[in-house]
Amino acid sequence: MADAFYVPLDGERYAATEHTSGPWDPGAQHFGPPSALLVRGLERLEAARPAQFARVTVEILGPAPVAELEQRSWIERPGRSVELLHSELSANGRPVARASAWRIATSDTTAIATDAGPLLPTAAAGSATTFPDTWQGGYLQAIEWRSVRGAVSAPGPAAVWGRQRIPLVDGEEPSGLQRLFAIADSGNGVSHFLDTTEWWFINSELTVHLRRAPAGEWIGLDAVTLVGPHGIGTATSTLHDSAGPVGTGAQALLVRPRQAGGG
Repeated sequence: MADAFYVPLDGERYAATEHTSGPWDPGAQHFGPPSALLVRGLERLEAARPAQFARVTVEILGPAPVAELEQRSWIERPGRSVELLHSELSANGRPVARASAWRIATSDTTAIATDAGPLLPTAAAGSATTFPDTWQGGYLQAIEWRSVRGAVSAPGPAAVWGRQRIPLVDGEEPSGLQRLFAIADSGNGVSHFLDTTEWWFINSELTVHLRRAPAGEWIGLDAVTLVGPHGIGTATSTLHDSAGPVGTGAQALLVRPRQAGGG
């Protein structure tokens, strides 16, 4: 098995390795790696002028098997200042995820830039993250996790740092944005407060708004999960790099007793 989440095949085809497997089903990927692969596809769409992503939404259409994925990416709405981009992943001819992104031409707003908010304690100041005993899968081991507030193994809000131990695609150095999306889909897991053996809290999407591109290997995730009275919840996260907050992430959650079934 390659020491990467994906091995490139011919064209836009990628073989998922066991490092992508999630904590609930060894045959299904955690959606951190597919989210990052979608972002990689978006980044490969050439921009006519310097631009950055302001918003990326990943729609989860179904389980992504630990198997071969095919990708296609395109510019839906070109523009001089603002562009709408799309990327899609399919398995066995069935779409499993789509991403849409607004890419905005950059300009110099340094003089009016606002305070991004408080810094997280550094990853070096954190402790090794422990997970509930029932959580397995290659993805959790493929990331180095450091807890700086709360505990993933206990219920409630928590803040962690994560750093990929392996590349996203074999033979490539991940971009800062790819590193961020490999971590951002973990907000609902990091801030869970329900017994995972009794409850589903499955996200149907991930939306990230960005003020700047992240830099460095470590991505911080300061997350909280809230649940309403009708089986719907949200997990919201402040996303950091070592210089401070870079944006926010949000996930819509289906919340349901396990005996009632999932999505």
